[in-house]
Amino acid sequence: MKQNFTADAPDQKWVSDITYIWTEEGWLYLAVVLELYSRRVIGWAIAERMTASLVCDVLVMALWRLSHAERRHCSF
Repeated sequence: MKQNFTADAPDQKWVSDITYIWTEEGWLYLAVVLELYSRRVIGWAIAERMTASLVCDVLVMALWRLSHAERRHCSF
């Protein structure tokens, strides 16, 4: 992406990150997927450990939301 965090149309570019948050019960990891055109969070997941399944969960949510958004725009 060469530091170009803009998009000319929806769903051209997604970015993601993982951060950790201190809670009274200990550390939690938050993974997020952001759609750059709208700047909306389209997927998120929280877990007690930073694992591959945390990343898979956030991507599954983003893909699920994308597929449902496309269905709303279809004319059957």
